Amino acid sequence: MTVDAIKDAIAHLPEQERKLLADWFEEMEEQTWDRQMEQDFAPGGRGAHLSEKIDRQIDAGNFTSLDAR
Repeated sequence: MTVDAIKDAIAHLPEQERKLLADWFEEMEEQTWDRQMEQDFAPGGRGAHLSEKIDRQIDAGNFTSLDAR
């Protein structure tokens, strides 16, 4: 099935079914984002150095608690 065929099928769905599809697609995209963030900030990930830097700052007591607001 082509993307154009999928688009055409979606265009012909009743409004309620399009809403259900949109909700499902949004949830799928959120799960993909979550997995990417987990990979990026896991040890060895491309953002791991940032997590390590923040951990060092917290361990050194160099942070402002959000509870202090």
